[in-house]
Amino acid sequence: MITLVKDANAITGGLSNTDKMPGASYNTSAKDCQAGTRLRAVKDSVCYGCYAMKGRYVFPKVQSALRRRLDAIKDSQWVEAMAMLIARHPVPYFRWHDSGDIQDIEHLEKIIEVVKLTPYVNHWLPTREYKIVADYRKTGGIIPPNLVIRLSAHMVDGIPPTAYGLPTSTVVTAGRTCPAPTQDNQCGDCRACWNPNVKNVAYGKH
Repeated sequence: MITLVKDANAITGGLSNTDKMPGASYNTSAKDCQAGTRLRAVKDSVCYGCYAMKGRYVFPKVQSALRRRLDAIKDSQWVEAMAMLIARHPVPYFRWHDSGDIQDIEHLEKIIEVVKLTPYVNHWLPTREYKIVADYRKTGGIIPPNLVIRLSAHMVDGIPPTAYGLPTSTVVTAGRTCPAPTQDNQCGDCRACWNPNVKNVAYGKH
């Protein structure tokens, strides 16, 4: 049993905090995105010019930390350690992958185990890995009520992937619904991304 925060941090690589969002998050390298890596070469895709492939994300120390976080998922204590860190955070909202994405069904299953262990935390998992999520559900996998898996459209001004019956997000040149650009790039009191009743969140292209 893990009892010390320092041990949980050592196992997981620690949580990350963004200025924009209300709670903590967990990120891995965008270099390891599967769908995203293909889309980065496609002009007018959301991943073309990916924000997580420039700026502070490319610093060697940051890349090393992101790689450690991805490798840490294989640790047998990762689920327990992640749940401990998330449960201790004072804000009950958590975002998975402000950079990076799920790798396979096992990765998704471990995230869902963490979600189950933190039932009073609202989790949001944006992903482009539609097939992984679909395959998980086909095997009888259940998405917990405190987790919103929001499927991200691949193309700017593209049609949201509604065929999977899950909440979605889009990136648009006009008609955004995300209020952050008018709130000093902050979520403020908006929690649309975590709300399963919000069928699509439209982010403005920037």
